[in-house]
Amino acid sequence: MKRIRKVKVIKILQISPNMKRITFTGVDLNDFPENQNGGYVKLLFKNDLNDKEDFLARPYTIRDFRKHNLELDIDFSYHSGNQGYATRWAYQTQVGDEISISGPGSKQLIDTNSNWFFFVGDMTSLPAISSYLEKLPSQALGFAVIEIKSINDKINLKKPKNIKLKWFVKSNKDENTEEFIDAVKVIDWPDSKPYVWVACEFTKMKYLRDFFQKEKKICKNEMYISSYWKSGLNQEEHKVAKKEDSLNWGN
Repeated sequence: MKRIRKVKVIKILQISPNMKRITFTGVDLNDFPENQNGGYVKLLFKNDLNDKEDFLARPYTIRDFRKHNLELDIDFSYHSGNQGYATRWAYQTQVGDEISISGPGSKQLIDTNSNWFFFVGDMTSLPAISSYLEKLPSQALGFAVIEIKSINDKINLKKPKNIKLKWFVKSNKDENTEEFIDAVKVIDWPDSKPYVWVACEFTKMKYLRDFFQKEKKICKNEMYISSYWKSGLNQEEHKVAKKEDSLNWGN
């Protein structure tokens, strides 16, 4: 089991209408490892659903950790309202509140020697995409297609100048899966293969996986693709659906 640490909220910053950055600190971060930006920790909430587990764990990206100040930044998005344990907590929390976290979990590495890069995600993966863009070589080429809830959720990202951003504003009328997938498909690819990184809602992830794997012939070892949530399901239900889908994913 990963180390459990108690941390305290020391700063809250509203980055955009649907994204909030919460900064934590605490002596338990003394041995928190460095260079984990883009990785994740799990926030632990008292379990009111059943008696199987004492806590419900919710994974969130490590946006930044400043060892010298023992400060840990985590960004919370309101991608589907304030429905879940973590989003409700983030919406209501105040400076001085305490919470327990576990981790960090294993960090997904990207191949920085790739010919070019293609990032696709929604607001749940924007913190991870932001972290990876910051670490790319300055001469890196590629694209990032990011779905946001409103035009005001566009934020300034530190990135190589030849990584082109495409912001896609999600429609309120429906889940607009096809529109988002089309926004990815219309990108004009260079001749060589990219390293592909995708993280978003479960159903959209499956469409994108088919596109990259079947139409663009990207192999498993040339991409990272994951769902961070599934519309209509809580994290525990999503975890079951994700595991079943992973077992069925062919080469």
